[in-house]
Amino acid sequence: MTHQISVCYGTPDDPATFDEYYRATHIPLAAKVPGLSGFVWGKCVSLDGSAPAHYAVAYLQFATEEDLKTALASPEMRDAGRDVRNFATGGVTMYTQNLESATR
Repeated sequence: MTHQISVCYGTPDDPATFDEYYRATHIPLAAKVPGLSGFVWGKCVSLDGSAPAHYAVAYLQFATEEDLKTALASPEMRDAGRDVRNFATGGVTMYTQNLESATR
């Protein structure tokens, strides 16, 4: 089972500034989190053309629950968490998930 942290970003005051900061500063910072086995993100687009609930969502994946717990307690995660206030002007929601395959 994969364990992940999902980070949902609200629409920022200045999307171009968010994108630049996220790519140049936040991703390299978050990539240092110990035990990280995958890290992807993307901007959201609603299927029906309406405004999506989130501007972007990032997924930080860990192979085991122990890796997730170690990451959450690490100084690298604290640094990345503190950095969020530097660019996430639209707010942010974070949660963990234990992923299960829905297909065979």
